[in-house]
Amino acid sequence: MADRKILIADDEPDIRLMVSRMLGRDYLVLEAADGDEAVNVARLHKPDLILMDIMMPGKDGYSACHSVKSDPATKSIPVIMVTGIDHQLNVKLSAEMGADGYVTKPFSLEELLQVVARFLPGSH
Repeated sequence: MADRKILIADDEPDIRLMVSRMLGRDYLVLEAADGDEAVNVARLHKPDLILMDIMMPGKDGYSACHSVKSDPATKSIPVIMVTGIDHQLNVKLSAEMGADGYVTKPFSLEELLQVVARFLPGSH
């Protein structure tokens, strides 16, 4: 199953490390520290799922999600927005930018696995 790729885009190294540890046994975890890098990694590696932080320096998660969803080469990749603020406006904006789902930090391993399983059928 490690041939399936998940991109974690978050400007916090601790979050990227935590997600890598949570998912690294079952998936190849790719990392990006900002929105521009996330879009580039998505185009280059075509991950099976993207976990996208909203608040990042430079290109934020909304803009990066919109870029991914506007590109014919990456538009079919599910994008899950990740944020520390559970606010209806964030949920609404995420959906408007083409996001497929939404998860609030901090999240547990179980919550993360449920989200991944929802968007990657056949995963654990």
